[in-house]
Amino acid sequence: MALRLHDKYALITGAGRGLGLEMAIAMGEAGLAGITITAAPGSDETSTQIDNELQEAVSIIEKTGTKVTAIVSDVGRSDDCKNAVDSHMQSFPSLDILINNAGKAGRYAHRGETDNDISGHDPAGIAEIIETNLCGPYFMLHHALPYMRKLTKARVINISKRTESMHRKAWSPYGPTKAALEAATIAWAESLSETGVTVNTLSPGGAVNTKFGTGKISGHGIDPRTIRPMTVWLASDASDGFNGCRFVADRWDPALSSLDAALGCQESQIFPRPERDTPLKRAWMDDLG
Repeated sequence: MALRLHDKYALITGAGRGLGLEMAIAMGEAGLAGITITAAPGSDETSTQIDNELQEAVSIIEKTGTKVTAIVSDVGRSDDCKNAVDSHMQSFPSLDILINNAGKAGRYAHRGETDNDISGHDPAGIAEIIETNLCGPYFMLHHALPYMRKLTKARVINISKRTESMHRKAWSPYGPTKAALEAATIAWAESLSETGVTVNTLSPGGAVNTKFGTGKISGHGIDPRTIRPMTVWLASDASDGFNGCRFVADRWDPALSSLDAALGCQESQIFPRPERDTPLKRAWMDDLG
């Protein structure tokens, strides 16, 4: 049976292109009632570029039948995150799904394409990456949570990356920010475990064929559409009971039922099971080691 998102409203950061746009299209095709998409220019982009991308994205998503609003919002700034949430709530009756997708790649810190020497990194670029990739999800959840807590069910999906590359030298500081986001996901999931809000992470599974890494379409890597099925499943009521979990999108098997396909995408959390008692019963999968 097809997963449906009728009567649900979503906000996706960084959805003018790439993975964010693909997730928005997928949820629209699943019957999402309305969506707010955000984007912001990086230090190597212009406001005009981002405005054009957002408008093009709106046109594409509207073809699915869902209502769309777009706002330029830098998630590294708390005020911008508040404005994005306020704009969403002015347009739609609820905020059921928050996807923290906006991110900055290592190119913002590296002064050369293969610069792995930390002493050669640009401090302003390092700050830009951390503010976007880690502070951004914090700020978004901070401002969205008062609305999401009111709902019987709500979903937060944090977009992460392949575990192995989190600590690869060529991916610093980008990789470490994603490791920190994984830790934050567990903490947020635990703190919200007695509410209807769940928090999970989703990795595409590897490098994706988008502009993200270098600012240009790479021509190789995972098709960004790969993230679609797992996104819809996590956003839907089918993911009830999964909280603080980690999923890898490119493992989805369309030949299986949606539950079995999702279970096939799940990885055990990247951190050891805590000694304390935890309500996150599905986050650590002993059979995966």
